[in-house]
Amino acid sequence: MAKRVLILNGPNLNLLGTREKSIYGGDTLADIEAMCRETCEKHGMTCDFRQSNHEGELVDWIQSARKTADAIVINPAAYSHTSVAIHDALRTLDKPILEVHLSNIHQREPFRHHSYVSAVAKGVICGLGPRGYTLALEAIAEILN
Repeated sequence: MAKRVLILNGPNLNLLGTREKSIYGGDTLADIEAMCRETCEKHGMTCDFRQSNHEGELVDWIQSARKTADAIVINPAAYSHTSVAIHDALRTLDKPILEVHLSNIHQREPFRHHSYVSAVAKGVICGLGPRGYTLALEAIAEILN
């Protein structure tokens, strides 16, 4: 049976391709989803790719993942720096969690240098643009196998 990966995307990522291209690049979230699906298929995995601007919805999805996913890749976006709720929800999982950021959060404003998610993630990939997602999925494939 194929391993299932939940890929979560936080606030404003639905605007990729149209906002701050100098920071986030020109790829849309749909482009990234297509890359993720291709990478999952290549590694015999399936993915459930989601985005929400609402913290509570992300928490609900994380809680549901306890029974529906084998691993999580999450780009919590701005919630990285503010959400204890997402941190706490992720802590309830006994599954690999990888955190991804398109930009290098450590080269940006000081408030972005800390992530509540990093403390519960097995690994963090930042600053590599959309390639970070595929690298995270390749790592998940190795971890799960």
